[in-house]
Amino acid sequence: MAKHNSFCCGSSALLFLCLVGFFSTPANAALKTYRFDVQVKNVSRLCHSKPIVTVNGMFPGPTVYAREGDTLLVNVTNHAQYNMSIHWHGLKQYRNGWADGPAYITQCPIKTGHSYTYNITITGQRGTLWWHAHIFWLRATVYGAIVILPKQGTGFPFPQPYKEANIVLGEWWNNDVEEVVKQGNKLGLPPNMSDAHTINGKPGPLFPCSEKHTYALEVEQGKTYLLRIINAALNDELFFAIAGHNLTVVEIDAVYTKQFTSQAILIAPGQTTNVLVQANQAPGRYFMAARPFMDAPVSIDNKTATGILQYKGIPNTVQPVLPQLPALNDTAFALSFNAKLRSLNTAQFPASVPLKVGRHLFYTIGLGINQCTTCLNGTQLTASLNNITFVMPQIGLLQAHYFNTKGVFTTDFPDRPPTPFNYTGAPLTANLGTKIGTRLSKLAFNSTVELVLQDTNLLTVESHPFHLHGYNFFVVGTGVGNFDPKKDPAKYNLVDPPERNTIGVPTGGWVAIRFRADNPGVWFMHCHLELHTSWGLKTAFVVENGKDSDHSILPPPTDLPPC
Repeated sequence: MAKHNSFCCGSSALLFLCLVGFFSTPANAALKTYRFDVQVKNVSRLCHSKPIVTVNGMFPGPTVYAREGDTLLVNVTNHAQYNMSIHWHGLKQYRNGWADGPAYITQCPIKTGHSYTYNITITGQRGTLWWHAHIFWLRATVYGAIVILPKQGTGFPFPQPYKEANIVLGEWWNNDVEEVVKQGNKLGLPPNMSDAHTINGKPGPLFPCSEKHTYALEVEQGKTYLLRIINAALNDELFFAIAGHNLTVVEIDAVYTKQFTSQAILIAPGQTTNVLVQANQAPGRYFMAARPFMDAPVSIDNKTATGILQYKGIPNTVQPVLPQLPALNDTAFALSFNAKLRSLNTAQFPASVPLKVGRHLFYTIGLGINQCTTCLNGTQLTASLNNITFVMPQIGLLQAHYFNTKGVFTTDFPDRPPTPFNYTGAPLTANLGTKIGTRLSKLAFNSTVELVLQDTNLLTVESHPFHLHGYNFFVVGTGVGNFDPKKDPAKYNLVDPPERNTIGVPTGGWVAIRFRADNPGVWFMHCHLELHTSWGLKTAFVVENGKDSDHSILPPPTDLPPC
């Protein structure tokens, strides 16, 4: 790949050329096939070389291009030593959880030497999403962008950009990530933090041996560019900015937003943000940079990844300028940035917020300490929702539900915490044990749900990005401190709240989301910080079938991996 990465299908003419091989007639939905060979490849970063798991030998992996209405067939063959499954993050997979991908939730993993074809129909979605491994910590290197273009003949609800580019933010460990995690688990403590952040797999020149591992984007003076930004980091919320250039936000999590301009954006793991950038500065070289946001007393990899926005004709000898990123713990920026996010809510792109709520859920997020006979200290750090640490089953929950297999899970996950307390008061350091179990919550088909996620000061407060599979939801309210069910709902935005698939619960605060449970199946909901997910900060919803077969789970595919 050349240092000046060419734009993937930027203009509409180029797009057509890129995709023409897939179309029978341009107006029709198309069938697109991709082949994903999961294979180990030696990759060098920060003066270290190591074998990593990749798709097709690429790091990051290939971009999946499609149009709204298309069907994707992605054949995944596993040549690596690890079991593998791929999640298509943000795709709704209507009635088709079999293609969702989280290991032991909707499928058993693809074993070494075996294949599985993910059959995905893209309905009513367009924008930037992404795919990643959904087993162990393998998404450290197994990830890539999904670009869903609007239907043929339909434009963007913002000025057509001259070109576009993907900006995929990640983390890099010099050591084998799975070994790092094993060492942490032996101690019952968090594994060693990452050694670098990356932009499109490259850390940039602020790191050793990284001059050649720098992403550069060539722009022309006076043109507008669409950047599709994805946070594929495992454990870090990130600020992103480009020196001297404003970013105009136009989409989050593949949902159009009301436009607003900011010097920087905040993006949590799992989230995507599309921004317009005008190349309207003096021609030169400008750093784009990504660095963490952390406003809790938690240690973090605070290093800055950089790429270069380079005006055409400017030599590489010109020193780039660094952008002003918000401070590591700039809570005020984080809260004000998120408060500006609003759904477009037009006739063409309405915000169909459920106004009446049939089911009220209140889940507390806590860290804890449990006994551990295999850990050196005899204890291990853990995490819970409503004081329940989720235990992964040995077979897929969706199979167990579909085939009515007993003894795999229960549907008695509590709608609220067993014992209310002052959630965000002084740090709570006693009684930190949690209950463990594979406990799910059952939702009636088409019911309207409001879920309040409340951070707690069990051990420490911390921001938690939560992702719900199979759905988008509306973020109707958020606040700092304890949620007040009497006063806070009066302040909800029920007109144009942001619609997303991943939402950051603020440090020592709460967030309220609403959705209609119209997608039958078993749908994972978890913290998208890999550390907390592995500690048990997860659960799943069993959404019941509707009245007829058109509103029921599709039968499983014949090549579904066996358990």
